[in-house]
Amino acid sequence: MTPQAFVLADGANPTLADFGKDPLWLSIIKAVFIFVFLMLGVLFGVWFERKLISRMQHRYGPNRAGKFGLLQTVADGLKMGLKEDILPRTVDKVVYILAPIIIAVPAFLSYSIIPFGPMVSIFGVRTPLQLTDLPVAVLVVLAMASIGVYGIVLAGWGSRSPYAVLGGLRSTAQVISYEIAMGLSFVAVFLFAGTLSTSEIVAKQASGGDWHGIPLPSWYAILLIPSFLIYVITMLGETNRVPFDLPEGEGELVGGFHTEYSSSLKFAMFMLAEYANVLTVSGLCITLFLGGWRAPWPISLWDGANTGWWPMLWFFIKLVLAFAFFIWVRASLPRIRYDQLMAFGWKVLIPLNLAWILLVATVRATRIAGEQRSLVMIIAAVVVVGVLAIYFRFDTVNQRRREAKAAQVEAEFEQLRAEPTAGGFPVPALDLPHYHGVNGRKEVPSGTN
Repeated sequence: MTPQAFVLADGANPTLADFGKDPLWLSIIKAVFIFVFLMLGVLFGVWFERKLISRMQHRYGPNRAGKFGLLQTVADGLKMGLKEDILPRTVDKVVYILAPIIIAVPAFLSYSIIPFGPMVSIFGVRTPLQLTDLPVAVLVVLAMASIGVYGIVLAGWGSRSPYAVLGGLRSTAQVISYEIAMGLSFVAVFLFAGTLSTSEIVAKQASGGDWHGIPLPSWYAILLIPSFLIYVITMLGETNRVPFDLPEGEGELVGGFHTEYSSSLKFAMFMLAEYANVLTVSGLCITLFLGGWRAPWPISLWDGANTGWWPMLWFFIKLVLAFAFFIWVRASLPRIRYDQLMAFGWKVLIPLNLAWILLVATVRATRIAGEQRSLVMIIAAVVVVGVLAIYFRFDTVNQRRREAKAAQVEAEFEQLRAEPTAGGFPVPALDLPHYHGVNGRKEVPSGTN
């Protein structure tokens, strides 16, 4: 494919009418590109995570295989692909084999609706840099995420292991709670954009207008700050990453749902699906909240920033930064308890999301000009975030009080155990039979029958 084959187009925003017109060979090229992009993204992601975490911990990380250790993940992939595949006797063979495939396939299908750039010309055919788009494209990602959970559940169930079953059940409860919060965080975007199409949502973030000469932000990450923050939290729970990696909790479940899978090709499918899901939720976050393939300020001041093939570069840079956020969280936060995970999802995220959606719908229903509406939304978002910060502050203080009270009660119990009369209530001696441990002979105290 020569550089002359790619002719820069006018950078127009694609619409739903522009999809479904590509010839078959061009659709195949796009599908192969997405597959290769995700495969290489997983290889780069594993290497990047190991190098970045090692730097945070003052280590070198991979530095032997290839320049900067770039071939280390390739060697690991070859090792897992060629390693002996052990099949335990007690597993359900059909479910055991199908589970890794069910996890990996939806992660690849979800990227078909992620836009990489505007309209361009490839070999003389004018086409959007996106495989396909639908009037309900965002719901496709939610549907694929729901199907992927079946793979985790079946992996635990088919392994016939208590640890694996517990990991699968944990994943089921986790995805129910956090996928509800994730779907609700999309509702505010749908209300503000007026569409569920990913390409049109990106187009809606082109300009935020101005208010008395002051330019207003156009990215929904700023206009809809609560929705953005909730989505960032839920995408950690959706991908089972730290601090929400309870289905794999090594401390209590050994390895969770993949405990009975040896380090072979099946285990490699689990790793592939995990990192592909991270890339998927990151790409969706960029599309819905961070302007999609559009250049950030001040690069957007350049007239050609959002035309031709440059937008694909901005998309990749945003994707790398989003993936770095996952790594930063993993290196910084510990795993939380399972009851904390469920309580946070059901008692905090979902009620807060419902209240925020009600506020967004009220603002959208009022007859306010576009610029003033953006200003009102920013003010409302700041207020909601402030209320959430105050809640977390009070919750932290209350948690410390509960821990201090529990420690005090425990200290009092320890004192009573050491000295029974310390509390002011003398405890009478119990006149009970005594037993000698070797032959079980019972010694009866004098004066008893």
